[in-house]
Amino acid sequence: MEAHAHRAAILAPSEEPAAEVINPDGGAPIVLVCEHASAYMPESTAGLGLRSEDRLSHAAWDIGALAVASRLSALLDAPLVASRVSRLVYDCNRPPEAPDSIPARSELIEAPANANLTTAERQARIAEVYEPFRALLTETIVGRGPALPAVVTIHSFTPSFFGVERKVELGLLHDTDDRLATAMLAAAPEFTSLKTALNEPYGPKDGVTHTLKEHALEAGLLNVMIEIRNDFVADDAGAEQVASSLAKMIERGLEACEHPVHSAVGKRQSG
Repeated sequence: MEAHAHRAAILAPSEEPAAEVINPDGGAPIVLVCEHASAYMPESTAGLGLRSEDRLSHAAWDIGALAVASRLSALLDAPLVASRVSRLVYDCNRPPEAPDSIPARSELIEAPANANLTTAERQARIAEVYEPFRALLTETIVGRGPALPAVVTIHSFTPSFFGVERKVELGLLHDTDDRLATAMLAAAPEFTSLKTALNEPYGPKDGVTHTLKEHALEAGLLNVMIEIRNDFVADDAGAEQVASSLAKMIERGLEACEHPVHSAVGKRQSG
C-alpha cells in the first residue's frame, strides 16, 4: 500500500504509465528513443506554476520530436520508447544527480514549483517518472535478443537560444563513440538539404548524452542523438519530410558501420 501511495503522489493510476513503447514488435535491430515526447504535466503538479502559454512551449517538450520519431518507427519498423510526461516534471535524458534533471528554469521560462522541492519530492519524481522510463528502455533493448540494436534518440531544438540564432539545422550528437554519427554525416548531403553538423547545437559537455551513455556506450551499441531545429518539424508535413530523410540517413549510416537494416524503407524502395 505504501509503495502505491508513493506512486500516486505524482501520477494517478489513470495517468500511468510514465513511458510507453510504440511498435513493440518492430523487427529492425534499432531502438528509437524520445525522452522529451510529451508536454503532459500530471494533475498533482498543478502545471508546475507555469503560465498557460508556456505549458506547450519548447520548455515543456521537444516540439515535433514525437511526430518524427513515430514516423521513423513506422519507416524503419523499429520499436520506439517514449516518455509520457513533460521534461519539466523530470527530464529523462538526465541522471537523478544532475541539477537540471528537474529544472526550475528553461531559458527564459520559469517553473516555480520546481524551485524548492524537498528531497522526498525529488525522489518521488525519480521513482515515478525516470525509473519506469529507464526500466522500459532497458527491457526494450535487451528484448531485441542477440542482434544488438543501435540506439537512436530523437530531439528538437529552438531556432535561437537566449536571442542568438543557431546556424545548424540538424545535429548528430555523439559521446565517445562517433561511428554512427560520423557515418550519418557523410550520408547527409545525399538525403537532406538541412545544415548538418556533429555535436551541435549541444554536445557531451552540455550533459545531453545521458541516454547514450546509460543505454548504449557501456554495451558497445552503435548510437546517435538526433537534434532537429523545431521549426522544420512543427507540422505533420515537415515531420514527414524530415523523418523520411533521417530514415535513409540512419540506414546508410548503419550499413557503413556494417550493421545493415532490412526495414520498411528498403521494402518500399524495392517495391
